[in-house]
Amino acid sequence: MRACQPSRDGYVERDGVKVHYEVFGDGDPAVVLLPTWSIIHSRHWKLQVPDLARRHRVVTFDGRGNGRSDRPAGAEAYRPAEFTADALAVMDATGTDRAVLVALSLGATWALELGALHPERVAGIAFIGPALPLAALSQERRAHSFTERLDTTDGWAKFNQHHWREQYRDFLEFFMGRIFTEPHSTKPVEDGVGWGLETDPETLIATQLGPRRHGGPVFDPAGAAELASRLRCPVLVVHGDEDAVRPHAAGARLAELAGGTLVTIEGGGHAPHVRDPVHFNLLLREFIGSVAPQPPAARTWTRALRRRRRALYVSSPIGLGHARRDVAVARELRALHPDLEVDWLAQDPVTRVLEAEGERVHPASALLANESAHIESEAAEHDLHAFQAIRRMDEILVANFMVFHDVVAGGAYDLVVGDEAWELDHFLHENPELKRTGYAWMTDFVGWLPMPDGGEHEAFLTADYNAEMIQHVARLPRLRDRAVFVGNPDDVVPDTFGPGLPAIRDWTEAHYDFAGYVTGFDPAEVADRERLRVDLGYHPEDRVCVVTVGGSGVGGTLLRKVMAAYPLARRAVPGLRMVVVAGPRIDPAGLPAHDGLEVHAFVPQLYRHLAACDLAVVQGGLSTCMELTANRRPFLYFPLRHHFEQNFHVAHRLDRYHAGRRMDFGGSDPDLIAGAIAEELGREVDYRPVEHDGAARAARLIAELL
Repeated sequence: MRACQPSRDGYVERDGVKVHYEVFGDGDPAVVLLPTWSIIHSRHWKLQVPDLARRHRVVTFDGRGNGRSDRPAGAEAYRPAEFTADALAVMDATGTDRAVLVALSLGATWALELGALHPERVAGIAFIGPALPLAALSQERRAHSFTERLDTTDGWAKFNQHHWREQYRDFLEFFMGRIFTEPHSTKPVEDGVGWGLETDPETLIATQLGPRRHGGPVFDPAGAAELASRLRCPVLVVHGDEDAVRPHAAGARLAELAGGTLVTIEGGGHAPHVRDPVHFNLLLREFIGSVAPQPPAARTWTRALRRRRRALYVSSPIGLGHARRDVAVARELRALHPDLEVDWLAQDPVTRVLEAEGERVHPASALLANESAHIESEAAEHDLHAFQAIRRMDEILVANFMVFHDVVAGGAYDLVVGDEAWELDHFLHENPELKRTGYAWMTDFVGWLPMPDGGEHEAFLTADYNAEMIQHVARLPRLRDRAVFVGNPDDVVPDTFGPGLPAIRDWTEAHYDFAGYVTGFDPAEVADRERLRVDLGYHPEDRVCVVTVGGSGVGGTLLRKVMAAYPLARRAVPGLRMVVVAGPRIDPAGLPAHDGLEVHAFVPQLYRHLAACDLAVVQGGLSTCMELTANRRPFLYFPLRHHFEQNFHVAHRLDRYHAGRRMDFGGSDPDLIAGAIAEELGREVDYRPVEHDGAARAARLIAELL
C-alpha cells in the first residue's frame, strides 16, 4: 500500500507519446521529481513524496519507456530533448509555472537543460549522483562496448545490448547491485529489479542509443560544463563517495561550476535518497527552505526548570494488544511520576483504545500513514507473510518517522517510548544524531525468522535483517537507553538469528531487561468471575464462546469459518452462546448471521469478556492468547499462515505456558471446529501462572530515564 495517494493524475501527450503524471499535496514552492533513466519509474521517489506532500505540491511522472507512460520504438524517441520537453509539458498540464526540480542520475541531464535553457521555470535544482560527463567513468565501465557482442559477461560487460536481449534479469540484478553498494540493501535491489522488469530490453536499448546518436551538448563534457555554469538558481548536489555508477568527482565538479552546495554521503552509493531517506529528506527540506524562505514566526522557549515532565509514547498499530499494555505501562509511569504528561503518536485502531481510556492523542497522529491498512492489504485467506509485509511497508515507515521527527523536534519531550515502533528504532540507529531525548524500546519478540517454504532466499533475507539490527546495537549500544522485553528469558525462542549470527536468547539476555508479561488489565477487576459475568449480561447457565481476531481486518476469513461452525457446535452444546467481536476494522454487517449468534463491533474492554467466557476462539496473536492464559481460560488459536511471529514466537511461548489448543486453519472445516469447541468448552486448564505486575515492572525500568 502507498503511504501517500495522489490528489490528481493524468496523461500529457506529445507527438503521439503519452506520459503519465501524478500530483500530491499542496503548497509553494512546487516540487517536480524528475524521472531518471527509464530502467525504473517514478515510484523510486516513494520515500520522498509523503514528506514533501505535507508542505508542497509535488509532481512526479514516469519517463517515457517505463511505468504508466508509453514505450515508443526507436532511439530517436529517447533523445534527451524529448525528456526535457516532456517535463515542460507535464509542468504545463499541472499548472506548475515554476518549481524546485529534484533529479537522480540521468535525470540530471534534463534538469540541467531545464535550468539553463528555461530558467524562468526553475526555482532551484537538487541533483543526486548526477550522470553528467564532468568526470571520467571507471576504467571497467569504459572498457566494454555497448553495441558489439563481447566475449565476456562479467561485471560491467553486462552493460551490453546483446546481453540485455539474452539475459535481461541478470543485467538488472547486477546493475541494481551497483546502484546500492551499501550493506543490507536487499529491498532496494529487489524493488529496482522489479521496476526494471516493467519495461523490456528493446526499449532500454533505445534509451541508450538515443543519447549516443542525438545527445546534444549535455552529453558533451564541454557542453555540460557550459550549461552548468549558466545555472543561476540555487543548486544542491548530493553524491555518495562510494558511488559505483557515476564518479563522485562529477558531482563535485557540477557543484563547483554551478556555484552550488555539495553534500557528500561518506560510504554512500548511487541512490542516497533510497538508502538514507531520512537524511536526504531533511537535506531536501533545508534546500527548499533556502530557495523559498518562510517569514519568521513567533516562538516561545521555556526554561528547562519550568518545563513540564513529558513523554511521547509510540504504540504499534498492528493489532490492539500493544495499546492495552502500553496504556497500563503509562498508567504505572504516572503513578511513579504524578506530574508526567503523556502524548500518544498513534493511529487507528490504537486511537480508539486511547480515546476510550481518556488518553491524549497528539494532533500529528492524523498525519501518519496507516500501517494496519497496509497489513490488511498484504493478507489473503488467513494468510499473512508478516516479514515480507513489513519489508514492503518501507515507504510507510519512512513517512511515519518523518512525522515522529517533527513532533519530537518541536515537543521538548523528556522521554520517548516505542513499543514495536519499527520506524523509530531503525531510523534512529541509522541517524543517531536525531536522537533528542531518552529512548525506551519495547518488544515481545526478538528476531525475524524465515518460513520453511521460503527456502534459502528467505533465510538469507531474514538473517540479513537480523544482522543489520545486531550491528546497529553493537555500534550504538547507548542509543536505546532502555530495551524492555515484554516477557521472561525463557519466552525467547531457542533459535539463532542466522548462519554465523548469535543465538537469539543469549543475545536478548545480554541486551534487554525483562519485565515479565504485561497483561494490560488489573487482575483484581476480573478476579470475581461470577460477578463479572453478571455485569456483562451473561447468565450463570450460559455456555459462552467468544470469537475475536484482534484489531486489524486480517481475521475476517477466520470469523466466517468459525461462524459457519456455530450451528454444528450448538447441536453438540445445547444453549451455546457465541459472541463474535469483529473489531474496529471489520464491518459486522458483512458477516453471516445465524440464529442465536451475536455479532458486535469494537468492544473497548474486550479483556473482561475474555475473562468471563467459557471458551475463546482467536487468531495466534500474543496479546489475546496471553490474556486468556493469565485468566486461565481454555481457547483455540489459529496462527495466520506465513506469520512467523504467530507460528514461532507466540507458539513457543504458549507451549511454555501449556496454554491453548493450536489449530490449523487450512485443515479445519466447520465440523472439526465445532468438535473442538465442544471438547474444549469449560475445560479445566493447567497453565503456568502469568505474572500480574508486568506493567509496573516495565514502568520502573523506563521511569529511571526520567
